[in-house]
Order: sequence, then structure tokens, then C-alpha cells
Amino acid sequence: MESLTEFLSANQKNDIFTIGKYIEAHIAVNWETLIQKHNDKLLRAFTKAGDMAYGAYLNFLFRSIHMQLKQVGLYPNPRFPGDFSISREWGNREETNQQRWMWSTIKSIEGDSLGTIVTITFHDHNQFRILQKPGIIALAQTDKDAVLDALSQFSTDFKNAREFKIEYEEYLQSQN
Repeated sequence: MESLTEFLSANQKNDIFTIGKYIEAHIAVNWETLIQKHNDKLLRAFTKAGDMAYGAYLNFLFRSIHMQLKQVGLYPNPRFPGDFSISREWGNREETNQQRWMWSTIKSIEGDSLGTIVTITFHDHNQFRILQKPGIIALAQTDKDAVLDALSQFSTDFKNAREFKIEYEEYLQSQN
């Protein structure tokens, strides 16, 4: 697969949608291979820490993307796949078919925002299983409220889901 530098040069664009296409291509090539390569580690991580194993997987998946963005003077804020505390998740009652949406703003070294990359992880809470290739949505919006509005228009499920930190606070209150 060509590098991000080559991809941007060939497309003659350095915008969020071109970056999103590159990340999608990277995921298409690597998502299953990384599961196979790190399967034992990921299964152990799931046994010990549950869903944190998906975070470990995403770290493997985005490692080279982070390095390549740095080479072209860009970085995600926060690091991919995004801020877990404001992410949203939903799925079936058995929790075997879940989606978690997280996002990061892509910034230049000078601090200018290019847009937002949303990562969608399809997963299972009962066993380590990634149901399909992680999805990517590129958005021109960078402000949190604008991102939430755009994603709410994109998906009713997203609109109806609560941020993780709110969901977790409600869970803790229900335990008292």
C-alpha cells in the first residue's frame, strides 16, 4: 500500500475527505491481518479487561496512521480512535452486535483543524470478536456540537445513544 504522502500527492489534495479515504484503504488492507497477528494477546486482554481489548486492537490498527500523519505535519486530537468518554455505543440486547462511534479532529502542526475522522467499531461484549471492518466517516465539522449534529443526522441510533460518561454515571447511581 502506498504511503499517506504518496496518496495525498497523487490525489493533489490534503483535505479531510482524502485523508479519510486513505484511512479506509489502510483499514481494508490491515484489519483482519492484525486480528490474526495479535489474536492471542487480544483474547488474553479480553479475558482480563473486557472491552479494553478493542482499544488495544485499535492501537495496533492506527499505529502506522499516526506515524504517517506526523510525516505530513498532521496529528489527530485526541489520538485515534478518539475520546472514549464522549463516544456513543448501541447494539442488540444480547450485546453480541455493538457499534461504538469515536472521533478525532485532524490538526496541522500549526494548530489548524482540517476536519474530523469518526471511527466505527463493530464488536461483541461476550467474546473478543470484531464483526466487520471498522468504518470511517470523514466530516468537515470540528466543533463537538457540530460533529454531534452531523452524526445525529447520519444515524438515528447515534442520535438516540448517550455519551459513555453519562451512561456510566447513570450506571453508578443505579448501584447505590
